[in-house]
Order: sequence, then C-alpha cells, then structure tokens
Amino acid sequence: MEVSFSKEVQALRLGAGQTFHGEGILAITKGLLQAGVAYVGGYQGAPVSHLLDVMVQGRDYMQELGVHVEACSNEASAAAMLGASIHYPLRGAVTWKSIVGTNVAADALSNLSSPGVTGGVLIVVGEDYGEGASVIQERTHAYALKSSLCLLDPRPHLPTMVRMVEEGFNLSEASSMPCMMELRIRACHVRGSFDCKDNRAPAVSTRSLMEEPARFDYERLAHPPVTFGHEKRKSAERIPAAQRYIAEHGLNELMAGRREDLGIVVQGGLYNALIRALQQHGLADAFGQSDIPILVLNVTYPLVPDQIVQFAAGKRALLVVEEGQPEYIEQDIATLLRRRDLQTPLHGKDLLQMAGEYTTEVLTRGLAAFAARYLPEGAGQAGNDWLAANDARRRAVAELLGQPLPGRPPGFCIGCPERPVFSALKLAQQEVGKVHIAADIGCHAFGTFEPFSGGHSILGYGMSLASRAGVSPMMQRRAMMQRRVLSIMGDGGFWHNGLLTGVQSALFNGDDAVLLIFKNGYTSATGTQDIISTPDEDTKARAEDKQQSLAHKNHTIEDTLRGLGVKWMRTVHTYEVATMRATLTEAFTTSFEGLKVIIAEGECQLERQRRIKPWLAQLLKKGERVVRVKYGVDEDVCNGDHACIRLSGCPTLTLKDNPDPLKVDPVATVIDGCVGCGLCGANAHAATLCPSFYRAEVVQNPRWHERLLHGLQSALVRALRPA
Repeated sequence: MEVSFSKEVQALRLGAGQTFHGEGILAITKGLLQAGVAYVGGYQGAPVSHLLDVMVQGRDYMQELGVHVEACSNEASAAAMLGASIHYPLRGAVTWKSIVGTNVAADALSNLSSPGVTGGVLIVVGEDYGEGASVIQERTHAYALKSSLCLLDPRPHLPTMVRMVEEGFNLSEASSMPCMMELRIRACHVRGSFDCKDNRAPAVSTRSLMEEPARFDYERLAHPPVTFGHEKRKSAERIPAAQRYIAEHGLNELMAGRREDLGIVVQGGLYNALIRALQQHGLADAFGQSDIPILVLNVTYPLVPDQIVQFAAGKRALLVVEEGQPEYIEQDIATLLRRRDLQTPLHGKDLLQMAGEYTTEVLTRGLAAFAARYLPEGAGQAGNDWLAANDARRRAVAELLGQPLPGRPPGFCIGCPERPVFSALKLAQQEVGKVHIAADIGCHAFGTFEPFSGGHSILGYGMSLASRAGVSPMMQRRAMMQRRVLSIMGDGGFWHNGLLTGVQSALFNGDDAVLLIFKNGYTSATGTQDIISTPDEDTKARAEDKQQSLAHKNHTIEDTLRGLGVKWMRTVHTYEVATMRATLTEAFTTSFEGLKVIIAEGECQLERQRRIKPWLAQLLKKGERVVRVKYGVDEDVCNGDHACIRLSGCPTLTLKDNPDPLKVDPVATVIDGCVGCGLCGANAHAATLCPSFYRAEVVQNPRWHERLLHGLQSALVRALRPA
C-alpha cells in the first residue's frame, strides 16, 4: 500500500499508564489488541478501512503478538474466517463497509450464527449511512434480527468505544452469539483520548500453536437436522444470556436528568448529535448534561426488557431516537410496553423523519415537536429560533442564485486515468449510436455524473457484466451494428466478484457482451489498497527512473481471462483517446460473437503523485534536471465553443473572461492544479476540436546548453517584437 500508517502502527504499541490520542477507528483497532484478538481479517472500505490498513502495515508487530492478519478478497471470505471461532477459543475480528459488505457476507454470517461460537467474534462494520454515504441507504440492524447477532452501536466517545470492543468479545462468549459493532462515519473519525491497557497476546496464536484439531461434533455444523435445534437455542438460551450480560455489566448507559417525567431512548452512535440538538433548545448544558433523562443503547440488539420497562415506568412520554427505516427499535419497545401493560405514550417516527441521516438539525426539529407537546410553553424556543435562522439563510441564498443552492456531487480526481475512457466512449457513441451501459461500484461510477452521464444501472461491486445479461438479448440491432451492451468494472471489482459472477457466467452461456475493465492497479475508491494485480515495487522503481507513468508489467488480469477462454481481448492505455475510441467502436460492431474484453490501463493518479512527488523533490535537492509538463489554452485561438470541457470534465479545465473586448463568450483556460496528464490535448486531437491547446515543458535545473539555447531564443523573440 502506498499510504503510510507508520504513526498509527506505533500507537498500537502503547501500554498501561500511557494515553492514546487519535481517531475513533484507530482506538477500536487498539481495543482489539487489548482484548486479546487472535486473528483479524476484512475487506477494505470506508469508513473503517483504517482498521485493516493499520493492521496490515503493522504485520511485524502483529507477529510479535501472534495475531494473524489477512486482507481478504471480499467480505464473504472475511466472514468465513470467523469459522475458526466455532470450535476454538480464538477471538476473531473482521471488518468491512455495510450495508453492501454485509450483503456479500450474509451467507457466511447465517451459517456462523446458527451453531454459535466458542471464541468471541466481533464484526466491525462501517455503517455508511446518511449524507456522506457511498452506498445504498439500508441498515445493518435487519441482519442482527434475522440471524440473531448481537448489535453494538457505541456512544462516540473513545473510552466507551474501546470498552465496547472488549465487552463485545465477552458478550459474544457469554451468549455464543457473534457480535456486530456498527460505526457511523462520524464515530470513525471522532477524535479523543483514552487510558491504554497492555495488549494481550492470545493464548492460542501463531506463536502458540494448537497441538490437535477439535474433536468432530456434528452439533457445531450449520447443517440439518441440527439447525432446528440451533434455532430453538437462539431464543431459549443465547438471547437471554446476552440480555443478562448486558444488564449485569451495564453496557447500556443511563444519563440522569431533572425532568424525570420524560425520557429519551437513543442509539449510542447518535448520542453526540442528540446532545447537540438538546443544547440548541437549551435542554442540555455545554458539558452534555441533559435536562431529560437519556437511556443510551450501546447495544441495540437484543434489548433488555426489564431495563426498558424500568426506564419508561412513571413517565409522561418516551421519545425513541432511531435513525433509518423501518423503526425496529421503536417497534420492539412498543411491544415490550404493551406486554407489560405499561401505557407510557411512545413517540419516535411520528415526530422525527422516517428516513435519512439524523443530523443535528433533523434532531432539533424532532425535539421541537416533542417539547411543544410535553414541555411548558416557551421551553426550547432557542432551538426554534435557530431552525428559523437556518431556513432564512437558505431562502436568502436561493433568492441570490435564483434557485436553491445546487448540490456538489463528487467527481474524478484531477488527472484520473478513467476520465479519458469516458471521453472516448462519448466519441464512440457519436459514431455507433447510444448504447446501454451497465455501470458498477468504484471510481468509474463518477462517469454517471455530467459531463458523461453514462450508466443505466449499478447492481453491486463487480456485478456489471452479470447485470446486463437480461438486457443484451433484448437490444435491437441498428443497421449492420450490434448496439451491444457495455459493462464497466474496475480491477478491484473484477477480483472481488466480477470474475465469477460476470466473466465465468458470460463465457459459460456464450453471451455476446462487451466488458471494459479499468486497470489502475489498486482498489482506489476505498483508499488505494493493494490487490493481486497491483504492480510490484520493481516495476514502480523502473517507472520512476524513466520519469514516466507506471507501465503495468503485471498481466494477472489478462492471463486469468485467457485461462478462462476469452478469445477477443484488447489492452489500451487510457490516455490514448483516439485508440480507445476505435477499440470501443470495434467491440460494438465486430462480427465476433462472444465476450469481448477491453482492458483500460492507466495508473491511479493519486498513487502516481504519492510515488513521484517525493522522488522529484529528492532529484531537485540533488540539483538534477527535472522536466514537468504543463498544458494551456491559447486564448487568441479559443473560439468559445467549449466542446473540450464537455468531453473532459476536468476541474482544472474551466472558463475565464475573454480578453478580447469584441468577443462576449468566455474562453477555456487551464488553472493551477493541472498534473499534465494530457487529456485535454488528446481530446482535442481525437475529436478534431480547435487547435487552441498547447503543451509546455517546465525544466528545472536545466543543462548549460539548455540555458544557452533559451537565452538565444529569448533574445530573438525580443528582437522580433515591434517597437
């Protein structure tokens, strides 16, 4: 991996008497070692990828402790690792992004939860829900209910989060239930400190091996007929055991308040946002002391009936703050209250919005409705004034713009090697006509935004080729052209799922399909982690010596496709726009019937910059010659058509006022930030646009003859200028 976590790895070595300072997800990582975890696995993905990245880069220290670390090919393989804890007293932890990662892992999780576990199991999932999400808006809670998994949702407070890691393993072992811990983006990145404990080397580890395997026990298999007994034990033994442990060890927290006639039940992960909303209404002080008592559910499943009933008894009303839909916790509490014949009014989704992230503003609005019904008149007026001021600011901005404030969707990085392919695709469609595009998860999904606006479906990571199977046979031919469906996936998606669900299936069925694979060398969208086709260090070093973009010597993808029987395959460098357009056109129109694969090869620009910037700085420090390429637009030639921008979408290719007072249309310009990828020039050439782009070389530490030549050229230019 190119991103270094050396400082974070050192923080994992802290022991008793020392204080950890840092982010929430790194505190969770430290908590795993303090809890005596024996093996760690997972699939990278925001917002929890740091956990796995730090563990992988800290392998030397992990080996000292005897902890096995595995970077898994997908979430299903990570979940399957947890099978080690079924028979053996091994504490295991895995991580991935939810809900999509949990969907992939669902089969293994069901088969794990059925027999239950002996060693503690903790599944750390990034609950990628809400404003900053990069996935579909669903919740992990449904899996906890379906498969009888304990679900932890710790309060975003580092000491509490670390304690929940340790208690999560204890809870898992006490109940034989695997435990999931969901962490929202804000919890992953909340900063704080906690007092460390010494890391615990596991009793059974890579340094202390088992002498014999466990005895055969059919009861420990997820296989009929014993699965019928497993299902009964979930409700008769495991859930009651978990509820006892939660109550006896105080995993949920009760925050007292002076208005004892009211109460709020909140998911632990929403506690900080709730306190901030209460502060807006004047119902909590600067130190987080709330006027209304709060029951913080650090464990959201299973609930403890006696704890809920005791908290609700004698209150005029109870408000449940539960993010997302359906309202699982609210329904569970309603059932508990009715079964105990407790008539405390219960509110939740009737006052708070059903779907979407519960930001401070959303919670403030819900609390305003709750306060209006149950608090004295005027209580909470400060919050209403704050909300009104927010609304007024939005109206003022909309009036100035003539429309509501527009959204700012994400886009390709500057110099991204995937942008030129979408430019070529746009040009190819001008020739063959519009095609159906099956898009996929990854950086290339930004091609669905303007100016490319290409992609009819996104069905899952690496699923694009499989998702076009029902469309391809139904697509009408146009004259002599096939109008074939195009499927797009990245190299990360190819290894995660696409190889089997897409390529193998298309070959087996003899499908006439076109697959475009972006080979940028990394799983880039999740933090540029290494994959099996990542170029080795020798290849990177050779590219640096030649001062050029990385040429991938790793042909793993091509060799794999040939081995499976792919007959039509082309590899094209992404910045060769004209060649890529011709290759796409050929794939759409060729008489060859069968799977056609185009491999678009170009290194992730972020990784390239991380690799070459320190190297260039070192060369400059030594006084060696360095050449950088810059592109620009001749404003006297630019005609103001801006087709170059519509084909590129690069943030550094933008507009400025026309310097010619006789012309009204603005001209294109290349601003600072350009990395010299050359796409604007390649587009101009491939699309036969105006010749306004120029390429310049910036030479630092030039040779003596270059200085002499530059001096002569400058003198000649000055001499030719009119007086």
